[in-house]
Amino acid sequence: MTDDRGRARLDLGAVSWSLYQGARDPYVNLIVIYVFFPYFATTVVGDPVRGQALVADIATACGVAVALTAPLLGASIDRIGRRKPLLLLVTALMLPLLAGLWFIRPGLHGPGLALASAMLGLQGLLFAYSEVLHNSMLGRAASPRQAPYASGLALSLGNFFSVFMLVFVLWAFALPGKVATPFVPSQPLFGLDPAAHETDRIVGPLVAACFAILAVPLFLFTPDAAPGGTRALAALWQGWTGLKATVRSLKGHTSAAVFLGSRMLYTDGMSALLVFMGVFAAGVMRWGLLELLAYGVLLSVFAVLGGQVGAILDARLGSRRAVQVSILAAACGLVVLLGAGADRILFMSYDPAAHPPLWDGPIYRTLPEAVFLGIGCWNAVFITAQISSSRTFMMRLAPPGQSAAFFGLYALSGTVTTWLGSALVRIFTGLFNSQQAGFVPVAGLLVLGFVGLLFVRHDGREAKGLPGATARPDVLGPRPRTE
Repeated sequence: MTDDRGRARLDLGAVSWSLYQGARDPYVNLIVIYVFFPYFATTVVGDPVRGQALVADIATACGVAVALTAPLLGASIDRIGRRKPLLLLVTALMLPLLAGLWFIRPGLHGPGLALASAMLGLQGLLFAYSEVLHNSMLGRAASPRQAPYASGLALSLGNFFSVFMLVFVLWAFALPGKVATPFVPSQPLFGLDPAAHETDRIVGPLVAACFAILAVPLFLFTPDAAPGGTRALAALWQGWTGLKATVRSLKGHTSAAVFLGSRMLYTDGMSALLVFMGVFAAGVMRWGLLELLAYGVLLSVFAVLGGQVGAILDARLGSRRAVQVSILAAACGLVVLLGAGADRILFMSYDPAAHPPLWDGPIYRTLPEAVFLGIGCWNAVFITAQISSSRTFMMRLAPPGQSAAFFGLYALSGTVTTWLGSALVRIFTGLFNSQQAGFVPVAGLLVLGFVGLLFVRHDGREAKGLPGATARPDVLGPRPRTE
C-alpha cells in the first residue's frame, strides 16, 4: 500500500516489528551507558578504577561469547525458519534479569558481586541474540518497498523511547529535592530513597516493564517465517558451512576485505568509547544520577544530529573520507577527554573553587564540566556519523548481485572482535590504575582503523555512477564493474 504521495505505508505487522526496537533500545541507554553501569562501577564496586576494570571484564566476556555464537545464530536462522519462539524465549529470559537489577545494592563483594556481574554479562549476550533474531524478521515484517521505512521507524522509536525514559527518570527520581519548581515532584516518586540508591536501581524494573509491554505487538501481529524443516543441530552445521562460504566470497575483492578489517578496529574503539562513556564520567567527573541522566539526554539528541552530519560528509567527500573524518574527529575528542577531570582541562589543573560558577543551575556549574559535556556531545555526533557512512560504504563496495553476502560479512566484522576494545580498556586500567589510561588503547584502535582505510583504493562511487567519483583504480583488487 502507498499513501497519497506514493510512499509505502507500513501495515500493523511492520509497525509492530519497529516497535520491538523501541522496546529493547532503552536497555542500552539506561542500563549500559548512562545509569546502571556507572552506578555499578562507582557505588556497588566502591572504587571507580576497579569498577571500570570490572565493567571491562564483563563487556569482554560478553563480547567473546557474542563473537563466538551470534554470527553462527545469524547464519543458521534461515534454516531453522520460525523466529518468534526463540525470540520470545530470549525476551522472557531478559525480563527477570532486568527486573533483578533492583536487588544489586551498594557494597556487594565476593559471591554477591560475582553473581551481579554474571547477570549483567548474560543480559548483554541475550540482547545481542535479540538483535540478530529481530533483524532477521524484517524481510517478513515488511515488503522490499516498506523495509527502509520500517527500519527507519525502528531507529526513531528506539531513540524516542530511550530519551523519553531518560527524561522520565530525570523528572521522577533525580530532580526531586534538587530543584523547586511546580512541575517537579518535591520527593522522588514511589517513596524511593536516594541514599540507598533506589533511584539508580529502579531503572532495571522500568526497562523491564517497557520491554515487556512494547514487545507484545510483534508476537501478536508480525508475520513469522515458515518452519524451515531443519533440526537445530543440522541448521547450526549448515550455518557454519555458510559462514565459511561467505568469508571465501571476499577473494578477489581486496578493497572490501581491507575495509572490513579496518572496520573491526575502529568499530571496537567506537563501541568501547560508547559503552564506557557513563562509567568514565561517573568516576572522573564524579557525576551522580542527575548529571548522568542530563548527559544521556543531551548526547542522545546530538546523536540524532550525527546521522545528518554523516549524510552530508558522505555526499561531499565520499564514503571512505566521510568515515575517516568521523574517526579523526572522535579520536580528537577522546584525547580531550583523556585530559579532563573535575579539576582539569586539557591536562592542565583548574581549581573550580577559585572561579565563579558558570550559572546558578543544579548541574554543570564549572568550566571542566562544561568542557567535558561539550566533548561528549561532539563524540556522539561523530560516532553516529561513522555508523551511517560505514553502512553506505559497504553498500558501494559490495559487488553487483552480492550485497546480501557482503552485508553478512559486514555484520560479522562488527561482532567477531567486539571484545577487543573492552579487553584493552581492562588491561590498561589495571596496569596503570587509572581510568584515563584505560582509554589510551581506544585511541590506538581508532588510529589503526583510520590508517587501514588509506589502503582502500576506491569507495565504489565509480560503479554506482555517483557524483564526486574518484578516478583511482582499485590497485589492490579488481576494477569495479561499470557495465
